[in-house]
Amino acid sequence: MQLLAVGLNHHTAPVSLREQLAFAPEQLGQAVVAARSWFERIDHRGADEAAILSTCNRTELYAASQVPDPLDAGAHFLADFHQLNYADLRPHLYMLPQHDAVRHTFRVASGLDSMVLGETQILGQIKDAIRTADEAGGLGTYLHQLFQRSFSVAKEVRSTTEIGAHSVSMAAAAVRLSQRIFDKISEQNVLFIGAGEMIELCATHFAAQNPRSVTIANRTLERGEALAHRFGGRAMRLAELQDKLHQFDIVISCTASSLPLIGLGMVERAIKARRHKPIFMVDLAVPRDIEPEVARLNDAFLYTVDDLGKVVQAGMENRQAAVAQAEAIIETRVQSFMHWIDDRAVVPVIQSLHENGEALRQLELDRARKMLAKGEDVDAVLEALSRGLTAKFMHGPQQALHRAQGEERAHLAQLLPQLFRGRR
Repeated sequence: MQLLAVGLNHHTAPVSLREQLAFAPEQLGQAVVAARSWFERIDHRGADEAAILSTCNRTELYAASQVPDPLDAGAHFLADFHQLNYADLRPHLYMLPQHDAVRHTFRVASGLDSMVLGETQILGQIKDAIRTADEAGGLGTYLHQLFQRSFSVAKEVRSTTEIGAHSVSMAAAAVRLSQRIFDKISEQNVLFIGAGEMIELCATHFAAQNPRSVTIANRTLERGEALAHRFGGRAMRLAELQDKLHQFDIVISCTASSLPLIGLGMVERAIKARRHKPIFMVDLAVPRDIEPEVARLNDAFLYTVDDLGKVVQAGMENRQAAVAQAEAIIETRVQSFMHWIDDRAVVPVIQSLHENGEALRQLELDRARKMLAKGEDVDAVLEALSRGLTAKFMHGPQQALHRAQGEERAHLAQLLPQLFRGRR
């Protein structure tokens, strides 16, 4: 079994490509099944494992497979599933085998590979992805163990380092950027599109600035109302965006929609209705909720998740000591996991030895029982049993030693006495 991680993230690909490779939540189970089938068509042994993590910052396939070139197979699967040109996609992909895949998994879970260093949201996203993979039959011994250990590593990193102490969240970055356009958020009307965890976090940060009004637009009105109630706001349906967008000065969007919710024409009409008063927009969704062409409008200030990422990189110097400490913890845990994998590799050998030993034991035991049935002396039977077992167990090593030559014989001569040194 070879462990691997194949994917792209905010370090290797722009949002325009990440959104093409993103998996919608309702796709993940089907995609896990498809990934296993993809590997099994190549290998036919049917023991392959797969899990897929897809967030606004990354799309990654984790797998354990016995195919000859699992990394290449995984990369081609991602391209094929989304009907993308592999040659265009390949320069943006990282393809990590075994040791590197384990380290990457631990770093992702610990928030070291996030746009916001040390953020905790990724851990919940991984747990959701693993739950989906498990329900789809994608997890086996290797991936289950990998992710359970990644959760433990993440907990250890966060409890023993200050990795998140100096981080600037995406939500805080959105507030900071909006203040470049509007001096006083307290005089602005703020619209949040969606009702998920990221929108909740953004609403918390903006609410602290006491905006004039807070509105939550969501596909499910009841869920939007529940979130709006927390911030003294109101809710509306997504269908109302067309007619009411012009009422808002700040728009933050993060939904799981596969198509843009706000188009160029909608924003043009809103700006006209606003008499060209600026509108500040942040699109945290991948795939994007707001058509990128909106950024060309003079009175619309549109920022994507990548733009916010540049803001949160400020202050990295303060976190370098914590990063070094976290990396040291991760490296130790990687070595421990690789030792577990090495142990798993010899399990079939140990099982074979046990099976052969049991077969030899049964042969001698059956012979001893026949001798006892004939009335032979018990001591003589026990003596014959012990000699027979010893002869059978020693036959293989002795034959191997006789057949070996040169360095192989010298190695066996040194190794065999250690293997057959019994307890006294």
